[in-house]
Amino acid sequence: MVTVGPVGRRRRGSGAGGAADAAGTRGSASPDGGEAESRPRESLGRRLSLWLPPVLIAAGSAAQALTPADFVFAALFAAAPLVAAPLYSARATAITGLVATLALVWLLHINEGIDLFEGTLRVATVATVAVLAVALNRVVRRGERRLASARGIAEAAQLALLPPPEHELGPLVIAARYQAAREDASIGGDLYAVQATPHGVRLLVGDVRGKGLEAVGSVVIVLGAFREAADTEPDLAQVAVRLDRALRREGRRRTGTVDSVEGFTTAVLVEVTDDARLRVVNCGHPTPWLIHPDGRLESVEPAEPALPLGLASLPAEGPLPPPVGQVPFPVGATLLMNTDGLTEARDPHGVFYDLSDRFVAREWTRGGPDGLLDAVLADVARYTGGPPSDDLALLAVTYRDGAERL
Repeated sequence: MVTVGPVGRRRRGSGAGGAADAAGTRGSASPDGGEAESRPRESLGRRLSLWLPPVLIAAGSAAQALTPADFVFAALFAAAPLVAAPLYSARATAITGLVATLALVWLLHINEGIDLFEGTLRVATVATVAVLAVALNRVVRRGERRLASARGIAEAAQLALLPPPEHELGPLVIAARYQAAREDASIGGDLYAVQATPHGVRLLVGDVRGKGLEAVGSVVIVLGAFREAADTEPDLAQVAVRLDRALRREGRRRTGTVDSVEGFTTAVLVEVTDDARLRVVNCGHPTPWLIHPDGRLESVEPAEPALPLGLASLPAEGPLPPPVGQVPFPVGATLLMNTDGLTEARDPHGVFYDLSDRFVAREWTRGGPDGLLDAVLADVARYTGGPPSDDLALLAVTYRDGAERL
């Protein structure tokens, strides 16, 4: 049995603009989702910062020309190449340092009130800082290359662990998104998987406890166990049991670590049957949503909750098959699955994000499952007003009209 409850929703805006409007800033269309708001600000800030070195040189020149002779503003000239170092290329940084040094030499030359020794010392200081700025530029560029290499490796690892699902499987149209909380990391503890099996298309969305390599290792265990069990186990509940056993086995192997005792994974498993029904097993995970063709938003969960994976074997009698719920999957409906990066997102006042309160069916579902996920990510970015504080995985599946059976 499944508990399916209609949830109220509040419309926002006039509905014009569709999913593209929801994907960008209010009133603008952008396919980049939540990044659309931050990118213009970042681009403007970078353009303005590029002008800072010449502005410093100009300010130093003006101050030197308009103040008494005993005032020397060498600090402004020295600051110009230092500011240029992380912003410019090595050549442009060197040119900035040369211009700053020559400008100070010329100003001191026309200012006869400056002592020769003091003036020479100031020029030498600016020239030394300019040389150090070029060296700093090389260090910064080397670090950027290493970071780019690390990001490339992380992206390759993400594609290996979480490859994009097939866009179409029979009557199903599928989309997935993964958003890491850290900009320098592409993979974390959230996971998703889609697999066509003899028993129907089976879906998995989960969240591994912990961070770092321990979490990634658990992700590998869960996904590997799911790939095998989903294809061989006829009962979806037994798939969850197999995942639980795999995590417990890995926990015993990690003897002496905290995760070996307290590690767990929340997960929701869904099976789309040949007769267009959804079979759902929820192991302590945020509830999936079913979006009906008429725009109704409903939560879908078994009548009884199950413990997270890795904790299901706590009873003395051993792991019990978790309850399985069933609900029809109407043609034109969309199933939305998410991790707690969505439900635990907060606004600047600390109020949690509520999808049922912000859902706008007419706009968000216009672009299919891809448009829906882009709209959700854009709305979360607007709601939080900043970068995500937790990893977020989303999976959307639409049962399209007029398609062949599985």
